[in-house]
Amino acid sequence: MRKFDTKVQYLKYKVLREVARQAWKDTLFENLLDIPKIIVPGNTPTMRCCVYKERAILAERVKLAMGGDKDNPNVIQVIEIACDECPVGGFEVTNACRGCLAHRCEDVCRFGAISFDENHVAHIDKSKCKECGACSKVCPYTAIVSRKRPCQNACKIKAISMNENKAASIDNGKCISCGACVYQCPFGAIMDKSYILNVIDLLKKSLENKDIKLYAVVAPSISSQFTYAKLGQVVTGLKKLGFHTVVEAALGADMVAQAESKELAEKGFLTSSCCPAFVDYINKAFPELVPYVSHNLSPMATIAKYIKDTTKNAKVVFIGPCTAKKAEVQKDAVKPYVDAALTFEELQALFDSRDLDITTLEDGVLDNASYFGRIFARCGGLSDAVAQGLKEHGITDFELKPCSCDGIEACRVALLKKSKNLLDANFIEGMACIGGCIGGAGCLTHGEKNKAEVDKYGREALEKTISDAVSVLK
Repeated sequence: MRKFDTKVQYLKYKVLREVARQAWKDTLFENLLDIPKIIVPGNTPTMRCCVYKERAILAERVKLAMGGDKDNPNVIQVIEIACDECPVGGFEVTNACRGCLAHRCEDVCRFGAISFDENHVAHIDKSKCKECGACSKVCPYTAIVSRKRPCQNACKIKAISMNENKAASIDNGKCISCGACVYQCPFGAIMDKSYILNVIDLLKKSLENKDIKLYAVVAPSISSQFTYAKLGQVVTGLKKLGFHTVVEAALGADMVAQAESKELAEKGFLTSSCCPAFVDYINKAFPELVPYVSHNLSPMATIAKYIKDTTKNAKVVFIGPCTAKKAEVQKDAVKPYVDAALTFEELQALFDSRDLDITTLEDGVLDNASYFGRIFARCGGLSDAVAQGLKEHGITDFELKPCSCDGIEACRVALLKKSKNLLDANFIEGMACIGGCIGGAGCLTHGEKNKAEVDKYGREALEKTISDAVSVLK
């Protein structure tokens, strides 16, 4: 059974698995230099110019698997040596240019970047071109096109540019850690830092000291992952790794839906606070709208706070699809409650680093949340849950008018309209990834099927209301 969408993910997984395997045996630093050779043995042909360059890149991947550049606060990092196979990009003249007499492209260019050869075919001087696109707009043959690198196409907030070495460069002042560039880079030259070593350290300590209770808080999108096994087997696998208890982040979503619906009715307008990339985007691109962000912590942080408040010596690891969660857990408001964040990719590596075949395990039970908490994983789920929260509160004099934003581009449009008082909605549900959490960069698999799996998982808890789910916490 195929576990990953792409071979880039598989390569990343192999590095994580080997780093984790060595960490379990306390031989990581002793064998650090050998890991690239273990992954690419002998003179195995690679997609690079030679095996030595491949190993040099693998050495950088190992560093990222161990936490990456500590001087760079961003959880998304470029492996510059691996970023050399893409064309520079920008506007180019294609062979559709007919050498016409009009020369509209030349006339409209204010920077003198357009010239013509003896056949009247246009050429663009890259040293003069400002990428304004004016020439492309006026060409009658649409012969001038913009060639963008995959990472630039993926980054809808324009946080990626090219540095002097023609490698990708991330503007931390714009980046929201959504990981879209990580998933789309066909060479794996952009990756998210891993904190898998922190998790292994927590697992070791909890196994040595029974007073420490290590909780795994799993995102509801887990229902669409690990498709080669049953969800209950994943739960048992987590306990085999050493986790004391496995809890649904969806229970935190129920808590958020209950509180956020009441907050919305009181304030009249809110933006959601569940997606850390969306909240970060508001802070960086629409700071004037920050007062409208819900004061509730995310579902992850909400349930983690409850665990820490009620359980002595508890430690919490969040496991989900989201690279931005790794940034969220470093924030002052969240840091006391969540000790580390893992992606589903990293959990797979963790299982295999212990040679755990989860398909052979018995079914565990995961039964904390309601239907409404579980459907937070897909776009529109939060709005449905808030509507249910209003209903359960008995709030009938407030009409919910939600705007569910599927992807960061849709978020930008909604926020822009709100900033200009043109938005006909009183609640913005912001999801930075297409499809919602099921489209997160840390997923093993992506696609429309994931939405169906989340909805199916949610329906298994239809007998519970939000109040029913939250009542067990009181």
